[in-house]
Amino acid sequence: MNGYRLSAPMEVDASAYDACVQCCGKSDGITKTGQRAIPWYTVAVDPDVIPLGTKVYVPAFGRVFEAQDIGGKIRGRRMDFFLPDHESAVSFGRRPVRVFLLAGPEAKLPGTANGTMVWAQTRSQR
Repeated sequence: MNGYRLSAPMEVDASAYDACVQCCGKSDGITKTGQRAIPWYTVAVDPDVIPLGTKVYVPAFGRVFEAQDIGGKIRGRRMDFFLPDHESAVSFGRRPVRVFLLAGPEAKLPGTANGTMVWAQTRSQR
């Protein structure tokens, strides 16, 4: 994550889905951004909270995801992680997850308070 800045931590209510009719009502795997969903990379978000295209670091999973999709039930601080199959998505269930939004040094992230961004310290600042 060199060169990226971390937002303050955000607690979200996480669930999972896959490219099946039961989960999405369709099975083509195409996201709101027009890209094919990638297991353990694509995440559905509320674009009013996290803009599409935002990179999201999830320490519990040790991965960076990209906000590429939206969902009918994904509102507020909810995220829906794209997994490889229906069984994995169902097994994931719903759980609280701490995430950090990533941005390059010049990019702005959502969640500003009075126009001032709150950043977690990067390793080089510690």
